[in-house]
Amino acid sequence: MGAPGVSYKKRLLAALVVIATVFVVLIGRLFYIQVIQSDELQERALSQWTRDTSLSAARGSILDTTGVVLAQSGTAYKVVIWPNSIDAVERTRVATELAELLGLEYETVLAKVSDTKKQEIILARRVEREVIDQIAARKLGMGVGTAIDTKRYYPSGTLFSQLLGFTTVDGVGQSGLEQKYDKYLAGEDGRMITETDRKGNALAYGVQEIIEPVDGYNLVLTVDSVYQSSLEKACKEALEVNNAATAQGILMNCKTGAILAITTQPDYDPNDPPRKDAELLASVTRNRVVADAYEPGSTFKLITLASALDSHAIGESFGIYCPGYHIVNGEKIRCWKSGGHGQQTLFQVVQNSCNPAFMAMAQAMGVETFYEYIYAFGFGTSTGSGITGEASGIVTHQKYITENTLARIGFGQSIAMTPLQLVTAVSAVVNGGNLMQPYVLNRIVANDGTVILQNEPTTVRRVIREETSQLVREIAESVVTSGSGRNAAVAGYRIGGKTGTAQKYEDGKIADGKLIASFIGFAPADDPEFVCLILVDEPQVGTVFGSTVAAPFVKQMLEETLRHAGYLPEGSEESVAVPPLAGMTIAEAAETLKDIGLTATYQDDSAELVTAQIPAAGQAAVKGSGVLLYTADTSAEYSTEGEDEPELVTVPDVSGMTRLKASDTLKAKGLKILIYPENQTGKAIRQSPMAGESVPAGTEVLVEFSSTNIGDG
Repeated sequence: MGAPGVSYKKRLLAALVVIATVFVVLIGRLFYIQVIQSDELQERALSQWTRDTSLSAARGSILDTTGVVLAQSGTAYKVVIWPNSIDAVERTRVATELAELLGLEYETVLAKVSDTKKQEIILARRVEREVIDQIAARKLGMGVGTAIDTKRYYPSGTLFSQLLGFTTVDGVGQSGLEQKYDKYLAGEDGRMITETDRKGNALAYGVQEIIEPVDGYNLVLTVDSVYQSSLEKACKEALEVNNAATAQGILMNCKTGAILAITTQPDYDPNDPPRKDAELLASVTRNRVVADAYEPGSTFKLITLASALDSHAIGESFGIYCPGYHIVNGEKIRCWKSGGHGQQTLFQVVQNSCNPAFMAMAQAMGVETFYEYIYAFGFGTSTGSGITGEASGIVTHQKYITENTLARIGFGQSIAMTPLQLVTAVSAVVNGGNLMQPYVLNRIVANDGTVILQNEPTTVRRVIREETSQLVREIAESVVTSGSGRNAAVAGYRIGGKTGTAQKYEDGKIADGKLIASFIGFAPADDPEFVCLILVDEPQVGTVFGSTVAAPFVKQMLEETLRHAGYLPEGSEESVAVPPLAGMTIAEAAETLKDIGLTATYQDDSAELVTAQIPAAGQAAVKGSGVLLYTADTSAEYSTEGEDEPELVTVPDVSGMTRLKASDTLKAKGLKILIYPENQTGKAIRQSPMAGESVPAGTEVLVEFSSTNIGDG
């Protein structure tokens, strides 16, 4: 029998082991809670006695090159629920009321008000003030609240619709520039932290922390609303007159690469995109000018001509006899004129758009040389314009090019490009030989005027010699004066250009009865500044040629463009001062302009009063040119009934002031300054809105400064 002391010691030791084990477990648990879980538990505890509400940042505005606002964010509201603050017995009533007022499914709302695992849920955004007032009247308790939100709207409606794009219902860029530059436009949301009781109800005098939202940056584009209005009008008329599927147009400054106007018709209203019809939405929002590649047909002959002349494959003495076809490796490739053109000079083959002549030019260059120019003009690669969805076109690798295919490329078949690529290349042909990178974004600007990003004209490469460019300009001008482009002639102005009619393909075969008619024109022909292309897709008229279907509308566009730009018709120097039109009705303004030889352009004639104009009052305008009128109705749809009227201030006159003085003067009135050009430090020479206008406090005033460097002071 063992000693009693031994047994006692064993039991004591066992007890000590158990106690030590428990102690270690407790210590480990405390360590886990206080160290490992510390952040999580603190966050959980904080959530039990605070309410964290997001504060929406205002999305940046998008403006045209003259300061006209194309997209901006207005005040709206969002409905927020805090499920833990909604009594269980009240959830059914709350869900019923909110579903009715917000137009939501009852089951969806009930599930959200019952989701007590979440502290805060945004139930609806972009809610109008009228609905917010109705929610307040229903007295749904502390678990239902509202907060300031923003709503995107586009004051000019359909203008620039494919270029601008639109946002989701949550204010995220979904297409166009809204999507491309979303990270700049979006800004950063803020927060408001409020102390609550144990039920999650906000305390009357609870401690609050507010983190202010940071508003998004503004985009200033190269496009001009006046040019855009003219281009959209021309393309809409071309669409309707020719009963076409689509009509596309683009206007570019050929010297800088700046895109001045761009459109695809039919268009849509980004304020109300057809979200519920996916097929229709994809169609009307597609920017076909940059996204769709097509066989250009005869407009490409300007590229063939320039390449052949510059490479010395042909000279000015070039001539050819056209019997109505050209034989390549035994294949008879026909001219568009069945009987042929007979003997022709260099000027005549372009005026007549003779296919055999351009086949001969391509053959004279050979595949290697011709392809060097094709690639140098930018075909087969994206232009880098910064526009969403840009395609690269189709250029078959030269190792697969037969003599027959080479001949067809010469007159614009067997190669595909976007309208933007063609305009960019033709710009190089006529501007002296430099390929300019097209661009649509001028600069990105913060609300305080700081320039975040600035784009400048960029020369990609020299493609042809100046003397080649000059000769091609002369030949292309003769197309308008004496050839197939007569319908693009504008009285008093020198216009050059080229017609084009191209076949379409379906399933690799030529589509029966489906053609693309186009005309590309440039002006002034002796020193071009503008290049314009209008393309009419699948016109349904008796005779389809670029000369009859597209050229008249390019004529219309170039005439309005030149007059607006201040180019006087030959033999004319008549210009008039634009009168102040704000406060007049559309009819009164139109009559006033008509009396002095100007025309009125406007989006909506239902509004009572004109609120703004371009050109501004006092600026000179050539007789016959248009004045773009803006009305209050452009944003009336988005006004919030019952909201307090914004504080109005009178815009001061800052003309002659330095940047610093102008900024201080506007700031004192509660206004912001947008400086143009941002690198100029001279005196203010013009402003928009004009001095004396009444605008809401906080409005940006675009101030243009002279280039004279006099320093700030």
